[in-house]
Amino acid sequence: MIKLLVHMLLLVVNMVQFDESFSNSQVKELRTKEEERTIQSKAPQLGFPYLDLKSITLHPEALSVIPEARSRQAMVAGFDLNQQKLSLAAQNPVLKETQDLIKELEARRYKVSVFMCSSASLEHAWKRYADVRNTSSEKQGTLTIDSIETQKLIEEIKKRSDVSDLLKQIGTANNASRISETLSLIFAGALALKASDIHIEPEELAIRLRYRLDGVLHDVVDLDSYIYKRLMSRLKLLSGMTLNVRAEAQDGRFTFDSGPREVEVRASIIPGSFGESVVMRILDPTVSSFSLSSINLNPHIEAVLVKELKKPNGLIITTGPTGSGKTTALYAFLREVHDEAKKIITIENPVEYKIEGIVHTQTDENYTFAKGLRAVLRQDPDVIMVGEIRDREVAETAMHAAQTGHLVFSTLHTNSAIAGFTRLIDLGINPNVMGSSINMLLGQRLVRRLCEKCKVSYQASAEEVDLIKKVMADHPYPTEIGEVVTLHRASGCEACAGTGFRGRLGVFEGILMDDKVEEVVIRDPREHAIKEAARAQKIPTMLEDGIDKVLIGITSLFELERVVEFPESLNLQTPTVTTPEEVEGDKTKPTKNSSKLDDEFKSHII
Repeated sequence: MIKLLVHMLLLVVNMVQFDESFSNSQVKELRTKEEERTIQSKAPQLGFPYLDLKSITLHPEALSVIPEARSRQAMVAGFDLNQQKLSLAAQNPVLKETQDLIKELEARRYKVSVFMCSSASLEHAWKRYADVRNTSSEKQGTLTIDSIETQKLIEEIKKRSDVSDLLKQIGTANNASRISETLSLIFAGALALKASDIHIEPEELAIRLRYRLDGVLHDVVDLDSYIYKRLMSRLKLLSGMTLNVRAEAQDGRFTFDSGPREVEVRASIIPGSFGESVVMRILDPTVSSFSLSSINLNPHIEAVLVKELKKPNGLIITTGPTGSGKTTALYAFLREVHDEAKKIITIENPVEYKIEGIVHTQTDENYTFAKGLRAVLRQDPDVIMVGEIRDREVAETAMHAAQTGHLVFSTLHTNSAIAGFTRLIDLGINPNVMGSSINMLLGQRLVRRLCEKCKVSYQASAEEVDLIKKVMADHPYPTEIGEVVTLHRASGCEACAGTGFRGRLGVFEGILMDDKVEEVVIRDPREHAIKEAARAQKIPTMLEDGIDKVLIGITSLFELERVVEFPESLNLQTPTVTTPEEVEGDKTKPTKNSSKLDDEFKSHII
């Protein structure tokens, strides 16, 4: 009986405690609501707009403008940032600490707009500081996305319009997931369509998203400003960039798991008239496994190059503009000479790919190409790769390394292999030392490969046949050309996302440093004189190599003219590009939309 009474007494005590807890919770909620109503009515009286921070999406970049401790002291929180226009929420705008902070921000050239909010709103905003810190410290450099979902998107996306359609579906999602899903879709689309670069470019009326497919830029979709601002903040955090720096160029990199492989992304941001422009290069890890046989050298250049790569010393330079495949060629050379008996060191900016057994180094402010090359020479290397010869100091040191028992690979930005000699002279290199330093100069470009599933054959016009015959007249290994020549042009199907092309291949030329070339370089280093001296080497030019690949149907004459200078201007047949929806029709006939599509195609070429 006594036990029963004690038990009942404990139940009563617990109920009282529960009631008190429930009552305290109610009181707290009532006080919060009362403060919210008070601030809402008081704000217009003081001349400030009212804001509930819990009902909007906070901009991480705006929050990061003010350190958390300073934000709590002044009872404020930044919630939106558009260039230098900062929106600030304050509980009491006339508070001395708040006014002092506003003056500091204005001294930092921020245009501050002040809103009034409750203390509950500020507490909600201050919790986001932890999110920013965690994202910066734990996830910087790594994009966390659902690899299974990404793989599904990659399989689902067949053409550029699929990315646009899926993005519209994401637009209906809630704010919390919309940014992450948009970012995942952008990268999934790039991987599905085999894009090498992703461009996000703010313009006056829209923000353009573009992919570079096989060297050509294509519009994908226009993004809204809300998505753009949040994407920029997320990408800056991922890449290790400074969030609130918007008037300077920044670079960074990060990785993400796409399912079958880990993908590395190199990001570059520059300020523009309508906002920051970002370009993300997707680094394909398979490039580091390229061999000499996989870069499409013609057999004549390959035979000469293999011989030069077997030499223990000398300088081999690849030339061409940005995006012409020079880095890929250098990695193929490294793999060709790589074995356990050799010490190989690279100096790059940045290190794009890694090969096991090779020491990769990256330049920075204190470790330049010149300083790095001098330091590398003290590391007892056999083979050295210098990412780029940019100035006289690097050129002279590379020449010295080639003369003292090292095999050196590097690149130059010139239009042709022969122009490499004049470029080195412009940099201040004495022509008399080139003969004992340089083994070979290569020139290269990348042309798009015709899609094997939809390319269309046609009979070449008289003008095209005449051009091919002129090229073959000087070709060291000419192909016999009749009056009827069958060529191929782009069509477009689902397999190539409607472009008519799938993948790229190189067209090459080369020049050896032999006695005749050395004499001309010293005596008369004009390009036509060097070209005449090298004619006996019987190495095809880029144009001749390209025409060979046109004749066997790997690429089109139109595409070759896009990247290689022809001896005369020609009115070549433009490619007939169909859309994937038109694939089921007769591919050999131009469609009713072909003219429109040709114009669209040309507008995408940069």
